[in-house]
Amino acid sequence: MATNENILNGLSTRLRTIIERYTQMNGWEGLEEIRLREDRPLMVIDSGRDGMLTAKGTTTRDVKRACVVSHDDIAGTLELISESSIYAFEDELKNGYITLRGGHRVGLAGRAVVEGGGIKTLRDITCLNVRITREIKGVSNKVISYIYKPSNGVYNTMILSPPMAGKTTLLRDIVRNLSNGSRGRPGLKVGVVDERSEIAGCYNGLPQNDVGIRTDVLDCCPKDLGMLMLIRSMSPEVICTDELGRKSDADAILEACNAGVSVITTVHASDVGELKSKPYVDMLVSGGIFGRFIVLGDSMGKGTVEDIYDGGLNSLTSGPMKGDVT
Repeated sequence: MATNENILNGLSTRLRTIIERYTQMNGWEGLEEIRLREDRPLMVIDSGRDGMLTAKGTTTRDVKRACVVSHDDIAGTLELISESSIYAFEDELKNGYITLRGGHRVGLAGRAVVEGGGIKTLRDITCLNVRITREIKGVSNKVISYIYKPSNGVYNTMILSPPMAGKTTLLRDIVRNLSNGSRGRPGLKVGVVDERSEIAGCYNGLPQNDVGIRTDVLDCCPKDLGMLMLIRSMSPEVICTDELGRKSDADAILEACNAGVSVITTVHASDVGELKSKPYVDMLVSGGIFGRFIVLGDSMGKGTVEDIYDGGLNSLTSGPMKGDVT
């Protein structure tokens, strides 16, 4: 099913009509998010800019002209995205999102039910964020040669960028490239720990994004537990995961490296200097665990490869490489 159909089929009838009108006028290419907040304007984020929508699907800056999202809009959308059984998605609810067919994620906010110090589920959901995922195949082609070691295997690699600058898009294509292999480079067994269902975008356990023919995915699994589980069960040569941050994540990376498995991960940071402000990340960097650092930004457009560093933080490029994450 086409991307637009997967998204439209998850919206209440009234909102579906409005979004159809909007995309008929503006296309789907730049649409990133559809924001639903009960009793507040229907909004979209398109090409990095947000706007309120009228009932005719046009954008407006006048809140009085905007379409107001109703309780029925929220309830109808929840019924569709949960296939009429919202509480069958308890695990997803406690993580704050549901994954749609096609790999798109719907973020949820409402009243958190806390039990045993953790979030058990969400009730009274009043805010939804439909985040549109897009694969960009080939986006890692310009960096993949820096990741391979001269002999065999790959360097432990960290991808850095501010939010929404293309980390996950790049990581996803790296997974595909490593898994499929290329001329002179055999495919590798890749394990993906997809804690937030953003890399493979699994729907009912099946990856909706192309992550390659030799890739095994643990969906909705904490990174630290997932890395160790994959090592024990799937004998990966490379483990890839998103958004390193906790001490337990760092400890699991060390265990993976001690087991001879390479790790590719991402971190929220604008540059390598910012890594020092993240204690558990800095522990890995200063310990020489990573052999490559890929820094993304937007100096030449979203997804610009600003620089690539070796393990000693020496630059390996002559300057920024134009981004392909659009």
